[in-house]
Amino acid sequence: MNRILWIRDDFCAVTEDHRLVEYLPAGDRESSGEILRGRVERIMTSLQAAFVDIGRKRSGFLPLKENSQTFTGGELHSGDEVWVQIRKAETGEKGCFLSRDLSLAGSALILMPRNRFVGVSARVKDAAERERLTALGRELTGGRCGLVMRAAALTLSEAELQAEYEVLRRRWEETERAALADPGARVLLSGNSPEEELLRDYGTRGIAEIRRGVDLPADFLRQRKEAENRKIQLPHGGNLVIDRCEAMTVVDVNSAADTRGKNRRETILEINREACREIAIQTRLRNLT
Repeated sequence: MNRILWIRDDFCAVTEDHRLVEYLPAGDRESSGEILRGRVERIMTSLQAAFVDIGRKRSGFLPLKENSQTFTGGELHSGDEVWVQIRKAETGEKGCFLSRDLSLAGSALILMPRNRFVGVSARVKDAAERERLTALGRELTGGRCGLVMRAAALTLSEAELQAEYEVLRRRWEETERAALADPGARVLLSGNSPEEELLRDYGTRGIAEIRRGVDLPADFLRQRKEAENRKIQLPHGGNLVIDRCEAMTVVDVNSAADTRGKNRRETILEINREACREIAIQTRLRNLT
């Protein structure tokens, strides 16, 4: 695959085999991943959630229960100070989606200082490798924190994984010390910039070239413009209609002028195959979550 990263002050982008697959305007992801010091405004028992003042226009939404059963946070009450991480930036009338289960991501590891779960990315399919990486993760943490071994961990030696673990661990310890030294600080740890996100995510998956300071060619700019459209044409006459709502994004697949196949069943199958490929690209390109 010919993967190129395009990096400028005003945007970062990824192209794969002459197709634009990611486009991140400057600042687009910087709030996502931030670790903040907030204060619980109120507990909504009926929603099993809390609304947290994080110094933004809208309060953040924080579920009272985390997905992990090994999360070590205690019970929350109104007025409590709480450290939270932005999982999803605010959209429309909704505030940020928050979590107390903090994480620091590296290229091959994800450190979870308030968790004890050790696991392996679902992208690692081989059972023996999963068992090996799980055992190594437990050895690294010694039960002190949680750790997820990303697929990139397959390409690194134990010494390299140990080194990355130590970097993440020290980063967390420095964050704790700085936060305790400045009780008034709101942002405890900034999120990654778009450039850092792309280099981390694609660095171990293969990058053919990094182009800095140049604009995208006309074909890619056209693809970027098309990604703002509600309707996306499929190669053989079908189309997608993409509507982004408050709670979800809805994708409607239409056959339109696509008449391939010997019968209706076969035609629908071919349309859906094309649609699946295009939906995956549009999800990345539009940064849908």
